[in-house]
Amino acid sequence: MSDVVRLEHDGPLAVMTFDSPPLNLFDDAVFSGFKDAVATLAADPPRGLLIRAEGKVVSGGVDVGKVFDGMSVEVGGALWDEYLAVIHQLEDLPCPVVFAAHGLCLTAAFEIALACDILLASERAKFGLVEIVVGLTPSMGGPQRLAERAGPARAKELIYTGELFDAATLERWNVVNRVYAHEGFDDAARAFALKIANGPTKAHAATRAIVRAQKEGGARAADAIVGEVSGALFATEDLQNAVKSFLAVGPG
Repeated sequence: MSDVVRLEHDGPLAVMTFDSPPLNLFDDAVFSGFKDAVATLAADPPRGLLIRAEGKVVSGGVDVGKVFDGMSVEVGGALWDEYLAVIHQLEDLPCPVVFAAHGLCLTAAFEIALACDILLASERAKFGLVEIVVGLTPSMGGPQRLAERAGPARAKELIYTGELFDAATLERWNVVNRVYAHEGFDDAARAFALKIANGPTKAHAATRAIVRAQKEGGARAADAIVGEVSGALFATEDLQNAVKSFLAVGPG
């Protein structure tokens, strides 16, 4: 596993950590480490995944000099296709995925966060898709996933302006799920993700499938798969044991 993108386990929870000081800039090594970590998780899925970063910031963005300088149309297009394939693989994991942003979170890191189920933020976190400074648009899925959460107008505002937005603002826009105090943020985020990972794994996977079907085809498309994905839950130990516990001792 890469030194700059670590993959560890805390019980049922897998923890992916970006650790490329001082700014966790996305260069070839970080992109490669992220790709390898997602492939490892896809081959052996955990019950939950937390994505986080070490250092003062989540990421200062892409290392433009190393990644984009001299890029051709053909190579650039293939590069975006490759990165999006990793985003799709992350979204296809059969477990809840939580992203924890403790500080500044720019470009590629923010786009990865938008591909996760739940985005947690410290009160000091700031977010931005600032690709306009190099004449680009975010191309790892950020615009479309931001539009899903905040609506097209807000997505375009954030990208067109290239401004930084604080956690409280993005919570109001439904981009950030929860904002926590900066002190103790890492512990709070891990506890949140661990609680979900300890939940009913297959039921969570069914929820992901139903919500995804709704996003792609509307409520009726989601309705069409409910019988298959939710019906299968009656064969799981999670459900059978939970029902017995509920009948014996009540909820919880």
